[in-house]
Amino acid sequence: MSHRVLIADDYAITRAGLRSVLERQPDLQIVAEVANGLLAVEAARTLKPDVAVIDVSMPEMSGLEATRRIIVAVPEVKVLCLSMHADPRFVDAALRSGAHGYLVKECALEDLVSAIHAVIAGQIYVSPGLAAAVLGGYRADEGERSSLARLTSREREVLQLLAEGHATRNIAERLHLSVKTVGTHREHLMRKLGTDSLAGLTKFAIREGLTSVEK
Repeated sequence: MSHRVLIADDYAITRAGLRSVLERQPDLQIVAEVANGLLAVEAARTLKPDVAVIDVSMPEMSGLEATRRIIVAVPEVKVLCLSMHADPRFVDAALRSGAHGYLVKECALEDLVSAIHAVIAGQIYVSPGLAAAVLGGYRADEGERSSLARLTSREREVLQLLAEGHATRNIAERLHLSVKTVGTHREHLMRKLGTDSLAGLTKFAIREGLTSVEK
């Protein structure tokens, strides 16, 4: 039986590396490759792959937000998150977003096939070396966890774009909102996250994997 796979990563060279591994597997079929989170959600809704391999940090929409939306729109899709961050905090964020696995990019080509087969089988896969920290009871700071959980989907979109350096008017055009509405979202974000500066918002977005600024 052939399993259908969607690849989402904004670096063409990474997509090529992942494709080269998957094309050698007789039971895996690549149905699409996309370069950002928005396209990943659209492709998942349209193509309904068995597995979506998604980079955590992408422009337009982060892999974590894309994961949340895919899980809601197409619950049967198994999402495997890729990241350059070997930090339990990012694993925790990915799993809270609904991902079925987390694979560090430095070992992705070696472990990708095993990870895909694991999530297809209904298991949770975490890169070797990180599993012990996660299974050992790692917990993110409860204040930060609750802060992220309180953000709406729209607020997370605005937060990512602000952290990536987009001006208010540009964000309004991208999201089809008024400048005033974007300003209101920014005020709500600052209040919810307990900061009075764009730097504070950016730091939070980077820490939670919502932006590719430190990719």
